[in-house]
Amino acid sequence: MNKFSKRDSIYLAIVLILVTFDYIIKTKIKTIMQLGDSIDVIKNFFSITYVQNTGAAFGMFKNQKILFLIVGIVAILILVYSFSKTDNKIAKISISMVISGAIGNIIDRLLYGFVVDMFDFHAIWSYVFNFADVCVVLGVALLSFSILKEK
Repeated sequence: MNKFSKRDSIYLAIVLILVTFDYIIKTKIKTIMQLGDSIDVIKNFFSITYVQNTGAAFGMFKNQKILFLIVGIVAILILVYSFSKTDNKIAKISISMVISGAIGNIIDRLLYGFVVDMFDFHAIWSYVFNFADVCVVLGVALLSFSILKEK
């Protein structure tokens, strides 16, 4: 295909919907909760916990805002290029999901200097994450599945 078409507007819509949803969730968390507050959803298993993450995944590389912005923008550019080179619908959906997650976390870094995290599965995982992270992980998983299926 090597270019974008009107059919690709559905993928842009996916990105816009996911980024908007991520932004709404994070804004709501910042509005109704204080830093460190936690609301049990499933007692002793899952909570909504307001955390400000200045690092990357698992809290690595704290306070590297410029580095994360550069890496995020470069990743988005590479993903957009990859998107333009494929006709595989599953790959396009998964790339759109990863782009959405990257944009969601870049918005946080630009607006606040940190990423707002809230999903806390404390019974099985010691890290708190957000909807943008879910988009990235599910997008990568879906893309991996798509690649394996083609082989």
